[in-house]
Amino acid sequence: MANVVVVGTQWGDEGKGKIVDWLSERADVIARFQGGHNAGHTLVVGGEVYKLHALPSGVVRGGKLSVIGNGVVLDPWHLLNEIEGIRAQGVDITPETLMIAENTPLILPFHGELDRAREGQSTVAKIGTTGRGIGPAYEDKVGRRAIRVADLADDATLELRVDRALVHHNALRAGLGLEAIDRDAIIAKLREIAPEILKYAAPVWKVLTERRRAGERILFEGAQGALLDIDFGTYPFVTSSNVIAGQAATGTGVGPNAIDFVLGIVKAYTTRVGEGPFPTELDDDDGQRLGERGHEFGTTTGRKRRCGWFDACLVRQTCATSGVSGIALTKLDVLDGFETLKICTGYELDGERYDYLPTAADQQARCTPVYEEMPGWSESTAGARSWADLPAQAIKYIRRIEELIQCPVAMVSTSPERDDTILVTDPFSD
Repeated sequence: MANVVVVGTQWGDEGKGKIVDWLSERADVIARFQGGHNAGHTLVVGGEVYKLHALPSGVVRGGKLSVIGNGVVLDPWHLLNEIEGIRAQGVDITPETLMIAENTPLILPFHGELDRAREGQSTVAKIGTTGRGIGPAYEDKVGRRAIRVADLADDATLELRVDRALVHHNALRAGLGLEAIDRDAIIAKLREIAPEILKYAAPVWKVLTERRRAGERILFEGAQGALLDIDFGTYPFVTSSNVIAGQAATGTGVGPNAIDFVLGIVKAYTTRVGEGPFPTELDDDDGQRLGERGHEFGTTTGRKRRCGWFDACLVRQTCATSGVSGIALTKLDVLDGFETLKICTGYELDGERYDYLPTAADQQARCTPVYEEMPGWSESTAGARSWADLPAQAIKYIRRIEELIQCPVAMVSTSPERDDTILVTDPFSD
């Protein structure tokens, strides 16, 4: 049976939540493979709105197994609060429906404190983090001083792990003018929460292997977008994990041969939250119009998103680095009524033409977009569920995007409602 990876192919906020929810009806297992609760997915199901941050989007569908993989960094207190909030909306979450990889690193309170202190005292360029401790938690993972879910099961191991982490963190905090961490208090907090977290703990790699062998379909859910990837994004204005499709394998413990289809989620225009280069950003009435019509505010932070024209050059690049099989084009209806649309096909930099975004940050900041223009359409595309429902110019716009990004359109989303979707290729088809 086919297994599908869903990744964002811009700077996040592409509409992954709806698409994952739409696909989860066809899947047996939904697995998150990177990021933390800095990512936010908004789902609209039967008029009910669910806002998820740490939980996989599949939790709102009964009869599915949702998995938090080892590629995620997990704030255990936030997770329990989120579970309670979702339960209040009528969604039952149990150890039979939610599983956390035993080797998942934890986000602790001092990670968030460090994150916020750095951003607040930065005299250079702010990264624009959410301040939730995701970056420092990943640093501890790579530095081999993380506290992981399995460590909660043994007091001696837990104390050893905490002591190792505090040697590093207390030195950093002294330099930032922060008080030393209360060792006994943090250990007490972890012991208190341990039973609630450990009941969800499992060897995820083993469970997923068994589910695959049994012929079940797995949907691997990414957070954020490929342009925020720690290696291939607009560094240093990126997240602290790998976001591209290859992370689905290492972030859950399955081999790369487990991936049969990579679905890239692409917004019909471009948005970005936070700092960093954005070649097609619009500071005019068109940018304002895109933001208002698209309700462009971050699910996690509420920050206003920066808006701009579709950047085919960037999406072609991210489709390549993630090995995208097909894209799901979202928010097409936001472009309704524009007399003229622009698509970025390349960049000019120091008198030269580029068909990709250069790696160096100073060059990225100086890139000027090269546009081609297309006529817009006056008819509404909102709620369209077939090609016949779309204006001819909207279809031409979609086809031109396919040509420029060198990747076919598999789905088109025309509203936040899950059924307002045009299916071209079913990613789960064998």
